[in-house]
Amino acid sequence: MKKVVLSVIAITIGILILLHIAYKPPLPNLGELKLKQEFAIKPKPDVDHSLFPELQKTFSSPQEVTEACIECHNQRHKEVIASSHWNWERISYVEGRGIASMGKSNVLNNYCIGASSNEQACAKCHIGFGMSDDHFDFENARNVDCMVCHDNSDEYIKGASMAGYPDRSVNLTKVAQSVGRPQSINCGACHFYSGGGNNVKHGDLEEALLATTRDVDVHMAANGMNMTCVDCHSAENHNIKGKLYSVSSSDQNRLTCDHCHTSTPHMDRNLDLHTSKVACQTCHIPTYAKVNPTKMEWRWSDAGKLRDGRPYHETDTVTGAETYMSIKGSFVWEKNVEPEYYWFDGHATHYVLGDQVDSIPVQINSLLGSATDRNSKIYPVKVHRGDQIYDIDNNILVQPKLWAAEKGDSAYWKDFDWDLAAEAGMKRVGLPFSGNYKFVTTEMYWPVNHMVAPKEDALSCEECHRREDSRLAGLNDFYMPGRDSHAGLDLIGKLLLIAALAGVVLHGLGRIVASIKNKEVETKEINTEL
Repeated sequence: MKKVVLSVIAITIGILILLHIAYKPPLPNLGELKLKQEFAIKPKPDVDHSLFPELQKTFSSPQEVTEACIECHNQRHKEVIASSHWNWERISYVEGRGIASMGKSNVLNNYCIGASSNEQACAKCHIGFGMSDDHFDFENARNVDCMVCHDNSDEYIKGASMAGYPDRSVNLTKVAQSVGRPQSINCGACHFYSGGGNNVKHGDLEEALLATTRDVDVHMAANGMNMTCVDCHSAENHNIKGKLYSVSSSDQNRLTCDHCHTSTPHMDRNLDLHTSKVACQTCHIPTYAKVNPTKMEWRWSDAGKLRDGRPYHETDTVTGAETYMSIKGSFVWEKNVEPEYYWFDGHATHYVLGDQVDSIPVQINSLLGSATDRNSKIYPVKVHRGDQIYDIDNNILVQPKLWAAEKGDSAYWKDFDWDLAAEAGMKRVGLPFSGNYKFVTTEMYWPVNHMVAPKEDALSCEECHRREDSRLAGLNDFYMPGRDSHAGLDLIGKLLLIAALAGVVLHGLGRIVASIKNKEVETKEINTEL
């Protein structure tokens, strides 16, 4: 017994020694380690603005703060004035339109529909002061709001419906002395809350990212890289990298994952081969709206209901999200949403004020691309669906006037009269309104780029490469192994399987026949010897 135990121990030790000799540890991903080292070092401010004598005073208006900024940072305002954040539009080549100007000034959406005629409310997310109507002076440097992007005091806030002016409670002197590199809240103040609340529009951009964990977003997690927005969305001359395809149409100044990670980041050739046709986000963002729900549907046709002659709202008892508002209609919210998937080449088309409606649902924006286009990749997308007011006779979507300070100014949010709101809004944008309207269904597409999951939570191969419930079931313009069947390939596969089985059977029969013959030969030899 003792010998048996010692033998087992010796054999076990031998196997372990062989495994240790044969085992080759995976090579470190030097590219990933380099990035982690680079972003682990947080930039420190070069100067302390609180020590500048020019800022040691009480500012009576935000324009005075801007003037103080320009005294030292001269000409920077010209860069801001040339940016799309300031102009709310950019001139670029648009497919089907040629060289065109596109942006919030003329592109509609299926949330609050459009900024035109509603500037005083929408300007809460403009980097300027005094946009109360369509006569805003875009050349006036004094109206540039430096603080909204550079405040590091966490106290700067734009006032509600104040044409872009800061809230009256803001201490302008404290903010001016606290400016520095933009932080995530500076960007999030608009991008997290666009559409009237947290996570309404994007689904992957919300206030939870300000203090989150790796399971929500590996880049912005406090226990991860703890990155800020401008670590990726860097700027040169105030021209910030990145595109918002709700208003952007071109592939210029676009930001993609391979700017940092390259197109071969995996240390695995099979995975790296996917990056030629599959965007990084497709596998690495399996769900979005991980913490708070995002708005997936907005039905303007339900708006206008009153209780005792007064507007009201209803909220979800679990999430606290508004499911109905008299001024806006009904909403559907969802959490932990699986994206839809589309081919995308970096270009998009948009519904522009005055365009004829040529299909229903109306495509508020369309992401361009196809399986046969070498520049296209599969991207995860949030699709927001709803309905909005439509001029039947003129066959165009309507830009209604929604906001006004008081009743009697035709604004729907005060007077609840679609006829008045539509007539006033269309008059402002210089388009006809027939008075004959209905509500038409619309769709809007938002590429998902944030809330990147840890690599261990990335999509597995089988989530796409399977017959039933494939993530990519909606993309049927290409052949995918494991998901699709092909008559020719299936026939070849069956023939190969039959040939393999036939080979095994024939080989077995041959062995049997050979064995029988060998026995007969041996028997004859034995008989001969006898």
